[in-house]
Amino acid sequence: MNWYLVHTKPRQEKCALENLQWQGYECYFPTMPAEKLRLGKISTAQQPLFPRYLFIRLGQGPSAQSWTPIRSTKGVSRLVTFGNTPAKVDDALIDVLRSQESAAQIEPERLFKTGERVRILTAPFADIEGIYQMTDADQRVMVLIELMSKPVKIMVSPSALKKVG
Repeated sequence: MNWYLVHTKPRQEKCALENLQWQGYECYFPTMPAEKLRLGKISTAQQPLFPRYLFIRLGQGPSAQSWTPIRSTKGVSRLVTFGNTPAKVDDALIDVLRSQESAAQIEPERLFKTGERVRILTAPFADIEGIYQMTDADQRVMVLIELMSKPVKIMVSPSALKKVG
């Protein structure tokens, strides 16, 4: 049994995963928590570590499960190959990804990081650049801007910010 790589259709990773598992294949779809803007508020959601890819464990030989249904599975684009040879993935890599994934469950990837340069998109401070400070309990963000040659902290909605650069 070896791990191989499946290329999925756009945003169909979960569909492909469910359908392959339903057919009895052992699969692994690494994800990580990340902050996203939803309805103007910051929320945490699981995001694919490798968008459009998942891993599948397959055997070879007459006693192994057939590989034929994989490419016709809903959500699957193809099995990744080099020429006609399916791309094998080392077991050690899967083990490392699983350990990193469980460690990442503690701290999600932040939408904005402290000290990062941001641009305010809405009035009254539209197009002013500042430095992101923090998110408060009311889902607002604190930004440090320079106003009349002095640093000023302002609170804005996270949807009013855009990363600079």
